Amino acid sequence: MTRWVFDGVGLPAGEQVHVEAGTGDPEPLPGRFILPGLVDSHCHLTVGITERGPVPLDEAAARAMLEDLGQAGVRAVRDVGGDRSVTLKLAAGPEDGRPLVLAAGRFVAPEGGYFPGLYEPVPAEHLLATVEAELDAGATWIKLVGDFPPVGPDGPLRGSPMTPNYEVDAVGQLIAAVHARGARVAAHTQSEFVGELIRLGVDSVEHGTVITAEDLEVLGARGGAWTPTITAYGPPNPDDEPERVEKRRALDERLTALLPVARRYGVQVLAGSDMVGTVAGEVDQLAKHGLTVTQALEAATTSAIDFLGLTGVDDLVTYDADPRDDAEILASPTAVVLRGHRIR
Repeated sequence: MTRWVFDGVGLPAGEQVHVEAGTGDPEPLPGRFILPGLVDSHCHLTVGITERGPVPLDEAAARAMLEDLGQAGVRAVRDVGGDRSVTLKLAAGPEDGRPLVLAAGRFVAPEGGYFPGLYEPVPAEHLLATVEAELDAGATWIKLVGDFPPVGPDGPLRGSPMTPNYEVDAVGQLIAAVHARGARVAAHTQSEFVGELIRLGVDSVEHGTVITAEDLEVLGARGGAWTPTITAYGPPNPDDEPERVEKRRALDERLTALLPVARRYGVQVLAGSDMVGTVAGEVDQLAKHGLTVTQALEAATTSAIDFLGLTGVDDLVTYDADPRDDAEILASPTAVVLRGHRIR
């Protein structure tokens, strides 16, 4: 075992620090800036993206993705839905040299309530049994797809309104059952149903494109989290129809107004790559949508570490340049130590 030693600027706070991790002979870590590892709080290890939309990935692809995330300085991944036979396996056996996996197992949605081919539908009458099975298999989160647009032969019908996937009473019973087992619920939501989901007790809001300040106040009062996944919406496209351009402009304005409100109310804002982005890219977007650079870095580090209950001081990531000047620096660390093992 090696005792890793670092002297330089500790981020996100920006103070001079002396850090030692591990035991044994001391060895200095290169770099001038250090973070306690990045956290991807909204990831799908078994889902890939093609021109036709999301597609399932196998275990080899999931492991390759994990390795890439580790090389980019990610210490932990919260997988919020996918192939449970892969994600729960990865969560059950943490390995040296790769990020820790916190897994939700399957997507919980009814027939026609999510992307075809990515999930096994869960009828309302099977919700509680499904939750118990996921938790028995090792899930520490349950991923509830709270709302979704109507689905046609080729997938979600673009431009159609989002509708709740389950009745309020059924969702309340699901949340109570999960909490009784000491686990938590992450809710995918992109409609006004977000307010009801928050009042029913979900622990984190995923996407939450129409969340309100009142919703954030309730969520923050109990220490909940919001993962806005801004990079998932992609950059504005000048070739889009005017209606779509206006919708994106309104979303940007909404996020820029509400992200500081979320912080003010005590909501843990988290950084998540979703199916298409990177942690570095999400930090950049958070800083462009109302958060300070330090707050955006916290979303990918200390806020996530605190909210997800991550422990240990043997995850270290260093940089030659200051990522506060350019978030893309986060994607190319100088050194990466995961659970005491240097992998880069």
